Amino acid sequence: MNELVTSFFWWLKLSFLGIVFFPLTKLFFLDFFDFGFPFSKVLALVFLSYSIYVLGTLKILSFSRLNLFFLLFIFLFFNLFLLFNKKTKNKKKRKKPWSFFLVFLEEFLFFLAFFFWVFIRSQEPSIRSLEKFMDFGFINSILRAKYFPPLDMWYSADNVNSLGYPINYYYFGHLTGAVLIKLFNVKPAIGYNLILATIFALGITLIFSFVFNLIFFSNEILKKNIKEGIGFGKIFFISLLGALITNLGGNLHTVYLFTKGYPNENPIPFWKIISWFNPSSYWYPNATRFIPYTIHEFPSYSYVVADLHGHVFDIPFVILTLFILFRFFLVFKNEKDYKKINWWFLLINVLFIGFMIAINYMTNAFDGPIYFLLAVILLFLIFKLKANFFYSLFTVFYSFLFFSLPFSFHFKPFVGGIGVNCAPSFLVNISYIKPFLFEKGNCQNSPFWMLFLLWGFFWISFLIFLFLRDKKDFFEKREKFSSFILDFILVLFSYGTFLVLIPEFFYIKDIYPAHFRANTMFKLGYQAFIMMSIASIFVFYQITYLKNFRWKMFFKIIFTIMLFFVLVYPFFAIPSYYGNLKNKMELDGSLWLNNFYPQDKEIIDYLNKNISGQPVILEAQGDSYTDYERISAFTGLPTVAGWWVHEWLWRGSSDVVGKRIPEIVEIYEGKDLKKTYDLLKKYHVKYVIVSNLERQKYPNLNEEKFSVIGKKIFESSNKLGALYQIK
Repeated sequence: MNELVTSFFWWLKLSFLGIVFFPLTKLFFLDFFDFGFPFSKVLALVFLSYSIYVLGTLKILSFSRLNLFFLLFIFLFFNLFLLFNKKTKNKKKRKKPWSFFLVFLEEFLFFLAFFFWVFIRSQEPSIRSLEKFMDFGFINSILRAKYFPPLDMWYSADNVNSLGYPINYYYFGHLTGAVLIKLFNVKPAIGYNLILATIFALGITLIFSFVFNLIFFSNEILKKNIKEGIGFGKIFFISLLGALITNLGGNLHTVYLFTKGYPNENPIPFWKIISWFNPSSYWYPNATRFIPYTIHEFPSYSYVVADLHGHVFDIPFVILTLFILFRFFLVFKNEKDYKKINWWFLLINVLFIGFMIAINYMTNAFDGPIYFLLAVILLFLIFKLKANFFYSLFTVFYSFLFFSLPFSFHFKPFVGGIGVNCAPSFLVNISYIKPFLFEKGNCQNSPFWMLFLLWGFFWISFLIFLFLRDKKDFFEKREKFSSFILDFILVLFSYGTFLVLIPEFFYIKDIYPAHFRANTMFKLGYQAFIMMSIASIFVFYQITYLKNFRWKMFFKIIFTIMLFFVLVYPFFAIPSYYGNLKNKMELDGSLWLNNFYPQDKEIIDYLNKNISGQPVILEAQGDSYTDYERISAFTGLPTVAGWWVHEWLWRGSSDVVGKRIPEIVEIYEGKDLKKTYDLLKKYHVKYVIVSNLERQKYPNLNEEKFSVIGKKIFESSNKLGALYQIK
């Protein structure tokens, strides 16, 4: 019951944020059928988080709940001004009640989607496994920060930098999560899971709104009919289907349900399943690791495994960016006389695009250049090579640089260059032509049949779209589609395919040798999935308006068969991870510690309750993806050295942690008190943890000395965990 109450009030407060920002949203998306209502929550989160981030970086306002309320009050006043201002009121157009009915339905849809994923996460809410420690550690470090940038919880201060090292990762999304946790005053271990449910619900409603408005603007007669409620149910269903494809869909890899198994697994064939719930019948991660040495995830997988990475936080932000680009394309592509364009109006629009690209970059760095290039393509299609193109391009680029400055000023990119896949030998001999790398042995090609299994649904939809695009006689006159909308769909398909194919030729250099193109394929393919999902559902909408019965049935059958394989994915992925969905509801992601490390749970609770600020702690250092660094992750307090491979990636060198590891061993096992004390002072350690993982990692642990150079301030009830404060 407590979980439901907490979740209900979280939804209620989030809805209030959306209502506060609705006047601004409505003003910007005035011509859209639903006024862009679902995007009001995203705008609230973006503007509120960015404001406190900039002011906190400039040391003007600290990151406190009181200051968040202060900023919210300012935004409330601004939106009330927009609501009652005569100029903006005069711009309002009369809308039929169906518009407001759709707004109500969208909020109800958000409510259902939110509580659906709250229930799913409540079946296994643990913040453990994969990279959840990293994401939760970022959030907790931000929550403890007074100003920005926040401290890296896995790389403490030293003699070189006594103030500590900032997080060198794209963490703006984690900051937005921390804003919600602090503003709504929710326990972070519960807030983590509510954030995931929020992102899922936003993903559902934003795509729903996007598809609905895409269809709304596709035909003038249809546009008039929808305003009267004619065909409303059909468009509602198709929009909902688009939301499901984008957020819950998989790919054609589920064809292995009907085979004897995937090559590296031995699942039970589909036809031998006794009950629908049998996770062994299909191993869902294979759909994201199908091509050897690569990653090709999509939102559904991300929601299931529940890592709050940057690409997950950015889902609502990139959909908003796409929606803004769609609006820009719609407004300016329709303008026949470019000389009549109001330059101030154009400036505001391109500034907003630059701002959102900056948000994408700070949330998930790859997404910045992805959406900047998409913006360039759309600007070119609108203005060609006329003055407005260069004016807009210049403004978008420099506004992106300006708005991302608070982040990029402290962020050191860990990209080692652009690698050329399967570079010819004469280039390998050259090795490097800035920024391109030609590395020997780095040659991986994706078999076409594998690419088709992953992207076949979208590519076949693309082919259907190209076939129908010029077949105007296939549709009734009143059902012909706007050329502007068809151009936009063509861009989504083409650009999405382009993103999919890039890793076949180029990759962004990182620290992983065998998986050298994995991150490139992952980040580009993730955005391609979202774009082409939107485009594909529009193709289905086109099919429903074909006047030739045979063509209509032919394409419907093809689309439906593919749709089955795409939408069957969550029916196996969800129970594979969360079981039979009969567990008692629980949202506290820290409770697993009671079963595995009860003494650590008590230490964490003590630190979170009694220790303010971010003093340095020392805990056992361990490898990535393990339970080591659980104290720093669950408190946000920086430890001397955390997950080695992660810090290696973030800092560009294995030495940053590697050189500290022997000194941590010396602190725990050494017998020389002075040397131990000097090392503790070197890393500004205030508290030392001694618990089971420390004893396992350091078999010669010398615990007694910590009572000499410090004092025991806490001991767990089972006597297995202790916390020492250094003098």
